[in-house]
This record gives sequence, structure tokens and C-alpha cells, in this order.
Amino acid sequence: MALPRSVELVVSLLAVWKAGAAYLPLDTEYPADRLAYMLEDADPTLVLTDSRIRAELPDFTMPALLLDAQDTQTALAEDVSSDAAPLAPPTSSRSAYVIYTSGSTGRPKGVVVPQGAFVNFLSSMGDRFGLGVEDRLLAVTTVGFDIAGLELFVPLLSGAAVVVAARDVVRDPSALCRLAVGSGATVMQATPSLWRAVLAEDPSVVGRLRVLVGGEALPSDLAVGLAERAVSVTNLYGPTETTVWSTAWEVTEQNARAPRIGRPIANTQVFVLDGGLRPVPVGVPGELYIAGEGVVRGYHGRSALTAERFVAGPFGGAGSRMYRTGDLVRWTKDGELEYLSRVDDQVKLRGFRIELGEIEAVLASHESVAQAAVLVREDRPGDKRLAAYVVATSGSDGPAIADLRALAAEQLPEYMVPSAFVTLDVFPLTPNGKL
Repeated sequence: MALPRSVELVVSLLAVWKAGAAYLPLDTEYPADRLAYMLEDADPTLVLTDSRIRAELPDFTMPALLLDAQDTQTALAEDVSSDAAPLAPPTSSRSAYVIYTSGSTGRPKGVVVPQGAFVNFLSSMGDRFGLGVEDRLLAVTTVGFDIAGLELFVPLLSGAAVVVAARDVVRDPSALCRLAVGSGATVMQATPSLWRAVLAEDPSVVGRLRVLVGGEALPSDLAVGLAERAVSVTNLYGPTETTVWSTAWEVTEQNARAPRIGRPIANTQVFVLDGGLRPVPVGVPGELYIAGEGVVRGYHGRSALTAERFVAGPFGGAGSRMYRTGDLVRWTKDGELEYLSRVDDQVKLRGFRIELGEIEAVLASHESVAQAAVLVREDRPGDKRLAAYVVATSGSDGPAIADLRALAAEQLPEYMVPSAFVTLDVFPLTPNGKL
């Protein structure tokens, strides 16, 4: 599936299911080599696209159906009953879609999501948010990112409307704010990075919306900014391998300074375990494992990787499985999950173990800093250094480097003070809207 963000895209996704097939979304923002690998690895029966996007895709051997071709348009103009029975009855085990995520080996891996898992997710989200005929959800996420499934299908299953934002609009915070107001949107889901851009452009827009946020860790300052303005705020968490979102947490003005990822959604179980797959006590960090209806069957054509990440579940019945998330979390006293970092998010520099998030939080506390990101650079082999990148708050000239260095030195040990500070106009984002 490679189509513009339009009504035809939504109709086509539904048509694929009605035909008994699964869809593989292709985002032409991705590099040509990545798209070529996805097509080769998934080996789809058909590529559904239009003539303009077909010219942007890498070469492929499978047939293509061009929606804007004359013969296609002629066929679409025929009187076809919209209540015709599906060509293949839906079943819980039939594939709904395949989404490719980044892989540590350098090759993206295809996550095969069955219909049963997706229906469970949609049902849970529908029950949670209770959308109705008066609601309009502003869909901003590329279909190549699995969270788009909530934006496109939960409203349609609830009698609500979907407003599909064009790609150029999503990239322009001013245009996106205008669309949110002009369309009468009542709900919007986005990553923290995009919500920051919306707040910086026009905070009043958030006051009209029920806010859904996920895809990245929710920073406390952003949680506060959203909770102070929005109709409601829900923080959502979940890996692609457990079907979009697996936990949810309601953000309020009272709890926003300590963001959490909450409790599991319907028919989902979560476990915080140590290296021996033993549950850890409340307050003790451990790796998050997810079980239940949302766990997918695995990675397409990657049996060894599937066996590594999807493990036998010692807490369920025979044949139960858990997905190992690689995320470090802990239980709070009131039975909610608090996200800490990736298990592998620690870096080691000059013999010291460092959590980059701690440095970012200190820099973000500066009144002239809107966003901060820290990473380890090794521009010369063997010479690793901490580099900090910051974006200034709206209306300010940005912080002086000397001030940032002094702030870091006041609150952090010397080995955690970045060697270099770089001010950027905006942070670069992936097509999925992540940093």
C-alpha cells in the first residue's frame, strides 16, 4: 500500500481486509533501499498505489494496481454494492497488516499482526475513549507507523469522523493548528515531539482537544503543559510487537510532574522481571514483559529473532508467550508502571555508567531551553564525548553555552557534563514523528 494521505487511503485499507488480505504500508519518505528491502522481504501479491507515487518507488517485480489509471477508474465507476460479503471471512488468526521496524542487525524486521490482536486493541481503545458522532479525530500519523491504526479505525468503529491531515500540513505546525481549529477536531494523537511543536505554535489549540500521546517517553514538562490546557490527556505505551498500545495512563494536573505509562489495556498482562524471569518488588527496576491478546505471532521470515524476543510465559497456561520489550520500568506503590529507560540506554564513558536522560532533564530545566537531547559521539576512534543539543523556547534567543555548561556543572558530576553544546532551530524527526 503506497498512497497519499487521503480518503482513498482509508477506503483502500478497508478494501484490502474485505478482500481477505493483509496490508504492508510503504512510506515514500523512507530511503529507497529500505523500501526495496521491505518489498523483497514481504513479497506482496500486489502493490496498490497511484502513478505519481509509483514513479517514486524502487523497482519491483510484482504487479501494481494504479488507482488513477483509466481502467481502474472505469471499474470504480461501476455500480458495486457496498454491502457485498467479504471475499474471505475474518478470523482471529488471519494477518491484518505487516509493519517493518528498525532492526539491530541493520535490516528492518517485519512484524506480522493478526486480526484478533488488532480487533482486541481497537475494542479496548473504543471502550476507553468512548468516541461518538460528535467527535472528529485529526489523523496525523503516517500509515507506516502502527499507531495510525488507532487514528483511522477507532473513530470509524465508533460512529465518529476521521480528518486525514496531508503530509505537508503535519510538517507545518502553523498549518496543523489551523486544520485542528478549522476541522472542529476533538481528538488528536501524536508523539511528544509533535505535541511540543503544537504547544509552541498555538497553545490554545490544545484546549479544544482530548490529547493522546505516545511513541516516545513523555517528559514531565510536556505532560504539565498538556494537562494544564487539554480537555484530557492520555499517555499510551506499547511496542509494535504487542499491537500498537499495551498500557495507558490518564495525565492530570496533579500527577503530570511524574509521568507514568499506567496499567495494561484489555486482555493484556504485564510483568516486571529480573534477568532470571522472576518478578521484582515494587519500586525495583526490571525489564518489562508483555503477554496476552496483543502479542503478535512474530517476525516475518525471522524465526531465530522471533524465538529470541518472544519467550515462553511462565505465568500463563501451556503455550503462552511473552514479548521481551527491552524497556526498563518499575511498579509504583499504587500499581502503575513507571518507564525508566531502555535496558540498553545506559552508556559507559571513561569507566562511568551514565543515563543520558538525566543530563537531558537538567538542561531542559533552563528557562530558555524547550528541548534537549544528549548523545555520545565518537568522531575520532577511541575518543568518546558527550554532545548536547538544545532547541530554544519560543521568543527567546536561546541560552548561552556558558550558562548551560554552568547549569550542568552545578547539578551533575564532572564526567556527565557534555563536552559540546549545539543549538538547533528544530530537532530532526523521523517520518514517524520521533526524534
